Amino acid sequence: MRTTFSELVTYFKELATNHKEIRHSETEKHFYRFEVDEVLTGINKLKYPAFILEGYRFTYKDMKADNPVKKRQGAFILLDHVGDPGNHDKIHEVWDRLEEIGDDILSRINADKRDKTSPVRDFDLESVEGSLLATELGNHYGIRFTFDIDCRYSREVDPEKWLV
Repeated sequence: MRTTFSELVTYFKELATNHKEIRHSETEKHFYRFEVDEVLTGINKLKYPAFILEGYRFTYKDMKADNPVKKRQGAFILLDHVGDPGNHDKIHEVWDRLEEIGDDILSRINADKRDKTSPVRDFDLESVEGSLLATELGNHYGIRFTFDIDCRYSREVDPEKWLV
């Protein structure tokens, strides 16, 4: 079963909608895709905490066998705002809170991957890395979580998709 980018976006949007501290909705937007137009038009209107899903990149591995792997490498950012960039206690408080939210999200993904129809069924928890972020643009502080989703794919040629 193949997972599409759109299915992953929908899944992560649902996480942002259902987490009690994020509470994304159409009227109170907290979920963003990391697409240039969405970020540029929304950077000054972000609701906090913001959940930003980046697009993924992918590689193929032959595995020198009959079960090749498509490795998707993605990331999401949890972001908040601190009015005074010199208030290190507040910045640390924000990082602590966002790390806890990130742990909640990873726990949910880990539980959801048990469902064989879930778009994150091939999520690799051991691949997750988190990095603290601090930006000068708007005094944003956050954590970027990177992850891998590995899945098998068929090397078989589908004759229905070819003219010859």
